[in-house]
Amino acid sequence: MTLKSLVRRARRRFRDEPHLRAAAKRADAFLVSYPKSGRTWLRFLLSCYFAEVAKLGFEPDLITTFRVLPNFDRDPVRGIGAFAWGGTAQRLPLILVSHLGFAARLFLDRSVIFLVRDPRDVIVSAYFHATRHKKVFAGDIDAFLDNPTYGLPALFRFLNGWAGGLAARRHILVSYEEMLDGSEETVGAILRFVGVPVDGEALRRAIAAARFDRMRDKERDQGIPGHDYDRGDAQSMRMRSGKAGGFDELLTPEQSALILARCQRELSPRARALLAATGVPTGDLRTAAAPAMASA
Repeated sequence: MTLKSLVRRARRRFRDEPHLRAAAKRADAFLVSYPKSGRTWLRFLLSCYFAEVAKLGFEPDLITTFRVLPNFDRDPVRGIGAFAWGGTAQRLPLILVSHLGFAARLFLDRSVIFLVRDPRDVIVSAYFHATRHKKVFAGDIDAFLDNPTYGLPALFRFLNGWAGGLAARRHILVSYEEMLDGSEETVGAILRFVGVPVDGEALRRAIAAARFDRMRDKERDQGIPGHDYDRGDAQSMRMRSGKAGGFDELLTPEQSALILARCQRELSPRARALLAATGVPTGDLRTAAAPAMASA
């Protein structure tokens, strides 16, 4: 990312901050993750559930999903303004979705659903996203690992920042791997966390609607709002793989070990505890004591 684009982004955030703070005051919770951690899947699944139980009158797709769980920004299609259900008879919880790093002045004291994924899978997915989807990076995976904007330094800044922020607020920790192994139990816990009754039949229908193959077909047909990319290239798709542990398709054993070693060296104890929920096979990542859920 160029200096000019960084300055432009900083100015936009400064201009938008009063609006974001006002929205945060209305929010019931935030759904937060580092990019490429499975957020699109979880958002879509939740939006399918809420659309049915609240009788919104439509079946979400990859565009209208933002009407149910909007981004924590001012984008007219995907952002806060897309949510229009607060005054309905069956009020939906306002869950704002964000990849932003932790900032107490923005997220206030709101509850957080925090989604994590094995860092090796995150990095591989981020590499394809940067090289094939966004086309903002042209180097090899070794160069990507060290890139301060897209690689491990960015991931570690995000996790270290949020590990500290979560310690002082009500939150639920969810991993992509847990969702794959037990979607009904994991999403049911999220619903209870935000104070929504769990309708088992509706939840099972939402899980079926959010199957990887169905979401991939929707992406091929519609694309993702705000993204211009080649939907005929499987590696540029947002729904690229839909599995856990696929990192070894790109990473060598040495690169995989390097990522885990750097996690151990550069992440705080609390951040390493967050990653333990993914099942990362490094004993030291499991030793830091931080709760998976802290309730008010």
